[in-house]
Amino acid sequence: MNQETEQHPISLYLKVWGLLFVLSTFSYLVDYFHVQGYTRWSLIIIFMLLKAGAILSIFMHVSWERLSLKLVLFVPPISIVIFVIMMAIESDYVMLNRLFSFIQS
Repeated sequence: MNQETEQHPISLYLKVWGLLFVLSTFSYLVDYFHVQGYTRWSLIIIFMLLKAGAILSIFMHVSWERLSLKLVLFVPPISIVIFVIMMAIESDYVMLNRLFSFIQS
């Protein structure tokens, strides 16, 4: 049986490695310049997600998979995150209503 395998160019992997190096440098610069508060955590999370996406899509070969496999991999975690956010919003609403109710009585 003849099994053909597709080889991806080494330049693609080197470019992604360079991108990961640049994103890691930006992540360290956030600490170097003492960025604080929500800006710090937003930047760190953005750089982390960009690096994870590059690693997942290129080094783990997800970008060459069929759409059905991508949906199976990504829809459940995204749904869980959406539901957790919805529950957090609801819990804040309930807590504020209870505090308001206790203050009034």
